[in-house]
Amino acid sequence: MNRIKEVLEIKGIKQVWLAEKLGKSYNMVNSYVQNRTQPSLEILFQIAEILEVDAKDLIGKKKS
Repeated sequence: MNRIKEVLEIKGIKQVWLAEKLGKSYNMVNSYVQNRTQPSLEILFQIAEILEVDAKDLIGKKKS
């Protein structure tokens, strides 16, 4: 599972904005955010760069 949704919420960023920056459809980004589809490593690193976080922050369990 990924933490894209959590990071977007923390940063106050909308999925539509991320979709535009990635050059992906809203539906594809929503699929990543809802954990229905996992992004490839390449896309995960692109998302991390766009969101200005470490890719490790987008994967794994929620930090306690």
